[in-house]
Amino acid sequence: MTQSQTIGHDTSGLLSRLIAFLYGIAAYLAFFVTFLYAVGFVSGFMVPKSIDSGPDASVTEALIIDLLLMSLFAIQHSVMARPRFKKWWTQFVPKTIERSTYVLLASLALALLLWQWRPIPMVVWQISEPHLALATTVMGFVGWVVVLSSTFLINHFELFGLHQVASNLAGRSMPAPRFRTPLFYKLVRHPIYLGFIIAFWATPTMTAGHLLFAAVTTAYIVVGIWLEERDLVEVFGEEYRRYRERVSMLVPWLGSR
Repeated sequence: MTQSQTIGHDTSGLLSRLIAFLYGIAAYLAFFVTFLYAVGFVSGFMVPKSIDSGPDASVTEALIIDLLLMSLFAIQHSVMARPRFKKWWTQFVPKTIERSTYVLLASLALALLLWQWRPIPMVVWQISEPHLALATTVMGFVGWVVVLSSTFLINHFELFGLHQVASNLAGRSMPAPRFRTPLFYKLVRHPIYLGFIIAFWATPTMTAGHLLFAAVTTAYIVVGIWLEERDLVEVFGEEYRRYRERVSMLVPWLGSR
């Protein structure tokens, strides 16, 4: 290979790594905007369309559409996270942007749900006492804080694909996964999921549509935990089995079962 060919090859490699990096940033921004909108969507704050607003529909139509939207998100979110799918998928998508692609598609599936959600406005419960209603609303936002802070306790930027594309741009390989249990992870095995459950259920006004969303997503979380822990045992082996015996899944201090 001549010197000019070597330079051309290096330039081409740098350009492809830069494109991958920009793609990872775009995917992360898609996640971040969608996540912020989802906070407002569930809580009913500062967004044009919330979980209790949108096009009028019959209860039957709303149920069908909403269940299809949640099913689409759940299938994409779970199937693409499985190691067997990743092994097949990375035959076509470079490993360096596999996580970013997952994040982007998950964000698009969530955005579709937020856009096309049909409200079912029948009130299931409503807290009229002002202080209790405020406390419930604050609790919902605490759930979102737990979600976001828990991602930083492990590796926020790896979880959402930025670490991978940044390492690729710098010409470094990704470090081997390490098993760590910082802060919230000493209390429950899945603080991110716990935060979501709190955020979805803590509301002073629970409509039938909100209840449907909270119930289905909670059921999905339980199934997702079962799938995820199966993968974690394969990666970390006996270390994770001991952790699972020692620490509760979702409720602090409850015990492993």
